[in-house]
Amino acid sequence: MLLDHLFVQDYRNIVQADLEFSPKLNCFVGKNGMGKTNLLDAIYCLSFCKSSVSLTDQQTVRHGAECYQLQGSYILPSGDKTVIGCMSRFKGHKQIKRDGKEYQRFSDHIGYIPLVMVSPQDTELISGGSDERRRFMDIIISQYDTEYLKLLISYNKALQQRNVLLKMESEPDREMFLMWEQIMADTGVKIYERRKALTDRLVPCFSEMYSLIGDSSEQVSLSYSSHVERGDLLAQFENGRALDRNAGYTLHGIHKDELEMNLDGYPIRREGSQGQNKSYLVALKLAQYRLLKETCRKRPILLLDDIFDRLDAVRVSRILSIVSDQEFGQVFITDVDRNHIDGILADAGCDYKVFTIENGNVL
Repeated sequence: MLLDHLFVQDYRNIVQADLEFSPKLNCFVGKNGMGKTNLLDAIYCLSFCKSSVSLTDQQTVRHGAECYQLQGSYILPSGDKTVIGCMSRFKGHKQIKRDGKEYQRFSDHIGYIPLVMVSPQDTELISGGSDERRRFMDIIISQYDTEYLKLLISYNKALQQRNVLLKMESEPDREMFLMWEQIMADTGVKIYERRKALTDRLVPCFSEMYSLIGDSSEQVSLSYSSHVERGDLLAQFENGRALDRNAGYTLHGIHKDELEMNLDGYPIRREGSQGQNKSYLVALKLAQYRLLKETCRKRPILLLDDIFDRLDAVRVSRILSIVSDQEFGQVFITDVDRNHIDGILADAGCDYKVFTIENGNVL
């Protein structure tokens, strides 16, 4: 996939931008707070129908504006063009359109424009709770498996209803418990199977990517664990009701799955330096890129936000060498130093464009 042209209006601090891009490397340069990340976020929104950082569309509309508008013109692998539009009012309806036709469900668009983003927020994958790592898996799978989001929605709805029953003062009806638990068991196993298949494919590619970026003496690993591996999920729900009633919520299920991240045999959250953590995360996202490319049969768009921070020159050079290769398609990078980025791009030896961002304006 190639983003040929992008129009942005009133998105976060971007008043208006009308940009044409290189098919390979595109760099947004400017001081912190000028709007570099907001342009990457606009590109992200056109793939996922939402911001990567804001919880609501109200937070995304520029202060004082009534709505934001985004439009991206993409070149498909076939050579055909498609136009994706997104418009959301500060208070009101949100629209996502493909070639002028509005989606009835945003989930139908997920995966059409595959995208991978590396950002400072990724540190939560290491330092945050297991919900961050499950979300990472879910974002990948939902881009190539159209049924997956439906399974997640169904499981989470049943989980929510079961938790309501667990909080009731009087003893809930057993049949009500069974109804929701059966849904959780059926959908939970299917979700587990997809997450397990993802991890099995991701691990060897991740190890390869880290070996290209990090120190050869560093050993990294990635493993997936789930309550499904302990036995029948429905039996776990039934046998755990008394404890769950005391806790007030469901203690077992795929909503407790974990993606364990280790460095030299220990959790990387405890052992890793800032440079090692960032190298780990970049390798993980580049492995995600390769997997999506193979599965979706499209080259994802790659967004690298503040990628050079906390990495030494050797690791930066290795990463740029990887993404400049023909395996990777269009890449968008942010940096604060124009001289720095010019030197890096000169060494990359491929087509590129540089855009300077100042106070929400592209110069």
